[in-house]
Amino acid sequence: MSNEREDLIRRITDTQRGLARLFAQHQSPLFSSNLTMRQLKVVMVLSMNGSASGQDLAHNLGVGLGTVTGIVDRLVAHGLVSRHEDPHDRRVRRVELTPAGAGLIEEINNAGIQQYRRIMEHLDTETLRTLEHVSRKIGEVAAKLAPDRAPVPDELTPDNG
Repeated sequence: MSNEREDLIRRITDTQRGLARLFAQHQSPLFSSNLTMRQLKVVMVLSMNGSASGQDLAHNLGVGLGTVTGIVDRLVAHGLVSRHEDPHDRRVRRVELTPAGAGLIEEINNAGIQQYRRIMEHLDTETLRTLEHVSRKIGEVAAKLAPDRAPVPDELTPDNG
């Protein structure tokens, strides 16, 4: 990799790190939720997958099933997740977000988006066009590099309308 490319990548990542610090200074539901990192990860996995078995969660967290049981118990007590029987295998208990859990994820996502929109509202139209183009390119590369090669989400594909 050329020195110029390496320097550009370093400067971009430094800028992103600085933006993350600025965003973290605002009172985000992410920081006021009182969830541990593992609890937050469970909530986020469930928001992406809809539901998961204890084994799925143990695999995602890299911990044993007993540890997952304790994490899920605390999330149930907080009203953020619920357990139910798997309709295809009654031996398996599935975990899914409750409306309160889904609401927490929505609040976290919205808080970040609102901060980002506030910044973008102060950019000129040409800079926004460039940012849109670059964001789309980053999304396309990220989708190609994803381990499961999932289809590119609609918001990352060019607008055909």
